Amino acid sequence: MTHATPPDLIPSSATFNLKPLLIANMASTMAMMAFVAIIGPIARQLHLPAWQAGTAITVGGVLWMLLSRPWGVASDRRGRRAVLLTGVGGFALSYWAMCAVLVLSLQTMPAATWVFVGLLVTRGAIGAFYAAIPATGQALVADFIAADRRAGAMASLGAANAVGVVIGPAMAAMLAQHSLSLPLYVTAILPAIAWLVLWKALPRQEHPVQSQPSTLHLHDVRLRRPMAVAFIAMFCVAIAQITVGFFAIDRLQLAPELAARAAGFALTAVGIGLIASQLLVRQLSWPPMRLIRTGAVVAAAGFGATATVDTAALLAACYFVAAAGMGWIFPAFAALAANAVGGHEQGTAAGSVGAAQGLGIVLGPLVGTLLYGFGPGVPYLLVALMLMGVALWPSIASNKPVTAV
Repeated sequence: MTHATPPDLIPSSATFNLKPLLIANMASTMAMMAFVAIIGPIARQLHLPAWQAGTAITVGGVLWMLLSRPWGVASDRRGRRAVLLTGVGGFALSYWAMCAVLVLSLQTMPAATWVFVGLLVTRGAIGAFYAAIPATGQALVADFIAADRRAGAMASLGAANAVGVVIGPAMAAMLAQHSLSLPLYVTAILPAIAWLVLWKALPRQEHPVQSQPSTLHLHDVRLRRPMAVAFIAMFCVAIAQITVGFFAIDRLQLAPELAARAAGFALTAVGIGLIASQLLVRQLSWPPMRLIRTGAVVAAAGFGATATVDTAALLAACYFVAAAGMGWIFPAFAALAANAVGGHEQGTAAGSVGAAQGLGIVLGPLVGTLLYGFGPGVPYLLVALMLMGVALWPSIASNKPVTAV
């Protein structure tokens, strides 16, 4: 049984331009990652303990996890354009508020407690509104792009995000040489650009809006595999991000300054690997499950080899290989979820997958740092085993992708 939508109710893909969505995703990710790159020096300048800065970032991830599905449900009922503009607009206002808090704090140097409260509220709001962007964007792609081309379209979104991951921190680092406030002023423009691009270019002819709440539950068997893969993928990425700096100090025996440089090179290699692999996915016509299995094997090899490296160059090379594999997994599980449900459930499905990703972001750093206490290579071995489990997970009839939309 498929969950097909009558052809006369599906907007024509000829009327859909993916580029504005790519620009908005890249701009939003650039802003998010630029902040992550400079929060350490800003926290030090404001005498903010490291755990408070980390808590503010974690709160954003928790709210992303909790609100991805509600945003997706809202897009099924109210329409993709309305919800996406609301999410990006709220993200822009929240980001401006956070920048204002930090700029004023750098000028007046208030008590660290007040800075923490302001950062907690504004960063939490950023995560809450940002949750609408990937969930609704993926549902919009599913509305207009045929099932056999969705993985390629999702890969384009992933590549745009990866470009933001690479450019955002680099731009922040360059601007921060002049002052810590300058990156905040410049990156505050990015969410506004994203909103204006979407307001002008988002299609007004959409999938018919649903008047009844979606009946797609989190435990729906059709979403079991894409949600599990989404969680594992983000869980593994979060572990790799949180442990790389410590690994460079303990395993590579580098001084903190050199370790930070080695970690920076490794994370840059991740961005390059993600961009390259997701651009390659656009040229392939592989079904989602083939992409997931192949990507999981490649990523497992990269992460597993990381546990044995002893030089910064090998660390960057292993992270590149791992990222190349992950770049095949991310668009594939999004396409797998979209192909498994009907047109009236796309927003709910994308939001459910987003919630699973958010859970991985929250739990990954906690588990990764806990396991790191047993040895620098232990987290990477766990990641490799989990990814091999994804690759070997057998297909069953109920999880096969749906070809009609």
